[in-house]
Amino acid sequence: MNFGVEIPFVTHLGFDLEKFEGGESVIGYTPKPEHLNSFSVTHGGAIMTLLDVTLATAARSVQPEMGVVTIEMKTSFMQPAPGDGSRLTAKGRLMHRTATLAFIEATLFDAQSRACAHATGTFKYVKRLVIGAKTSNPLATSLGAVRQSVISTD
Repeated sequence: MNFGVEIPFVTHLGFDLEKFEGGESVIGYTPKPEHLNSFSVTHGGAIMTLLDVTLATAARSVQPEMGVVTIEMKTSFMQPAPGDGSRLTAKGRLMHRTATLAFIEATLFDAQSRACAHATGTFKYVKRLVIGAKTSNPLATSLGAVRQSVISTD
């Protein structure tokens, strides 16, 4: 299944979107040796990235044409996520939304369905700008305008 947009870091990590509908998302991930920490378990940064993408995907599943950006995220690590080549699965659920914000939770499970980490997050819906055949990043466009105004005033 396709994420709907190109996310180079997600492609690099090898996340697989398995469910994207009705306020729910499921993403599978098999950590590679370079994704482990010094204890040979999945690095917390990889886990937080997986949970962040799972939260965002659950938010987008009710309005796929919109983008979302993370406003805040809290992660609790309950037990190590194995780094032995076994599959990890993150499941996200949209708990509530307004016109502009989404409140989501997600849990990361190991291959034995044990919860390894849990996250909650708040995301802001943003419009994607379409220019020709390419979708532009509204945040980059806004940041570029801010940078240009700063350069212009120097």
